[in-house]
Amino acid sequence: MATRSTVNRAVFVSDIHISSPEDPKFKLLLELLEACASKEIGHLFFVGDIFDFWIADRKFLITAYSPLVDRIRNLVEAGVRVHYFEGNHDLDLRRFWQDNLGASVHTEAAYFHIGTTSLRVEHGDQMNLNDRGYRFLRWLLRTRLFVWLGRYLPEFVIRWLGARASTTSRTYTSTVKALSDDQVRETVRRHARWAYSRQAFDVFVSGHVHVTEDSLQSVGEGTFKCINLGTWLKKPMLLEIQDGEASLRPVEELL
Repeated sequence: MATRSTVNRAVFVSDIHISSPEDPKFKLLLELLEACASKEIGHLFFVGDIFDFWIADRKFLITAYSPLVDRIRNLVEAGVRVHYFEGNHDLDLRRFWQDNLGASVHTEAAYFHIGTTSLRVEHGDQMNLNDRGYRFLRWLLRTRLFVWLGRYLPEFVIRWLGARASTTSRTYTSTVKALSDDQVRETVRRHARWAYSRQAFDVFVSGHVHVTEDSLQSVGEGTFKCINLGTWLKKPMLLEIQDGEASLRPVEELL
């Protein structure tokens, strides 16, 4: 009998930005996890920024989101391969999500095979090489000092910093980086073509930039599907890969 991780069916979500346990998006994610448990889903990918703020293994976060934690633990125990990519709102994830829950945590782009389909998956926050300010901030937040501060500062300080960081990031994204959706999509496509030129794949998957993208791209004689997952702040979407087909569609269609 095949284990879950050998089932060639995968689900990908990104940029949900759950703000609290009362957030309707949190309840919808719980419904999606229930659907993954009841259907033949072998692989579940969180492609970053699932929460507005998560850092390390802080107890107040684990307690607040315990229904999700319990469902993830059950999925892993059932043999589902769970992957979590760090974004710019979720940091130091190995401390809990990998070492405790058993998910695989990724801080950079990674390559996978789902059946016969090869993929490159990344959060997408390093696609814009000209964004030196953000790239410096990304490096800074992962230094040993900031990792230590995130793990051991008092809870009230972490809550305050998390709220400030989320607000600042959202303001920065919506105003300072106010590109048109078409310009953002072209940034995604250009980066995906560059990645393909280094190592070929069938599907490119990213998040971060809050627009959906689903197109066929070509590099030389090769072609691949380029998908950006968008954000649940606009419309809850997921990518499903099954039997070699990659389909970007509303979350409700899988429930």
